[in-house]
Amino acid sequence: MLAIAGGKGGCGKTTTTLGLAAAIDGETVVADADRDMPNLHALAGVPRDADADAENRTPPYRHPAYDRVSVWPAPTNGASRPDGGRDDATARLERVRTEADAGDAVLVDCPAGAGPDAAAPLRICDGVLLVSSLCAPSLRDTAKTASMARTLGTPVVGAVVTRARVTPPGVSELLGCPVVESVPEATPPVLEDEAVERAYENVTEEIHAAEGII
Repeated sequence: MLAIAGGKGGCGKTTTTLGLAAAIDGETVVADADRDMPNLHALAGVPRDADADAENRTPPYRHPAYDRVSVWPAPTNGASRPDGGRDDATARLERVRTEADAGDAVLVDCPAGAGPDAAAPLRICDGVLLVSSLCAPSLRDTAKTASMARTLGTPVVGAVVTRARVTPPGVSELLGCPVVESVPEATPPVLEDEAVERAYENVTEEIHAAEGII
């Protein structure tokens, strides 16, 4: 189970999650762990409904464009508990892992930041792939995410820099991990751009070869 994480909202975590899922040669499960600002369902073109995390919910949705990709949208607040409270994110991701078939890749689209909501998925995942744009605030906050992951004992397998064709020297040192790929900027729909597709294919090959997580 691989966490896709970064310090800033809008840096490209969700796009990277789906870009990797599309590039992986095999069945892949993607799960949205960002309950407060979810975007995976919208970018994937699947519903987000109140039963997404209930015992009687429908199964994960099939991505309409990638038939090997199953999507777990973020549940609506309080949807899965009769008292209206928020369920435990760790338990939910354990359920995602349990219900995935053996051999499936599982990618988790994580909340931004370094708070408890961001820490929960990092704690349960086998590794984390950092995502950042080249703007200084995004890089600084992503470095904090990397530090949090290491504190939790989750290996940082690498970083993806978005909306850039070349990554300047120093980014790898700041994040404490190799920059696996620079993903170029593209006009929407971003994931249909050939250069973007190739970039995410390179990421999956590099991570699989180095870590064997996906």
